[in-house]
Amino acid sequence: MSTWTERAYADARAYLAHRAQVVTQLGPRLEPGDALLDLACGDAAFVDFLDPRVRYLGVDGSADMVAEAHARGRDAVVADLNTYAPSQPVAVTTCFRAIYYAHDRREFFEHVAGYTEKKLVFDLNPRQYDPADVFADLRAAGFARLAVRPFFSPQRVALPRLLHRGLTALEDLKPVARLLLRFRFTYVCAASR
Repeated sequence: MSTWTERAYADARAYLAHRAQVVTQLGPRLEPGDALLDLACGDAAFVDFLDPRVRYLGVDGSADMVAEAHARGRDAVVADLNTYAPSQPVAVTTCFRAIYYAHDRREFFEHVAGYTEKKLVFDLNPRQYDPADVFADLRAAGFARLAVRPFFSPQRVALPRLLHRGLTALEDLKPVARLLLRFRFTYVCAASR
């Protein structure tokens, strides 16, 4: 029986490893011992690619997803990302492939800012949302700093390793990255105070 991750990503290892690298390094660094709250965590496979010393908690609105996370031996709870707040502040909050679940984006950012000490990291599709509007909402929620980078790991296509490395290397070539982002892929944003 395949897991949600195996069904959702053509090459889960390449995609999630690259995501973990960006989450760790973009904006203030994710350090060993930090607590990370993963909103819309799915089956929590993402944690397999983080430093094992990071304290992880997943949140998903689907009881089936949380059951899959538990089957993987991961900490996860069923809750709505719009209202969930951890019992203790976390260093980092992530929200991938799910920002559109926010009922009110600015209110969601304010809510997350209330319990996130270092940074909020999420993906942003510039063809779906105007980045300037999203960045204005982040500033209004108290996130004064923003680090943004393209993210060129495909979800639905498995690429040979060499081609995947070449594609992710293009993230650092701004003119090429801007061109690719007109048609495909996303930004990863790290918002901090």
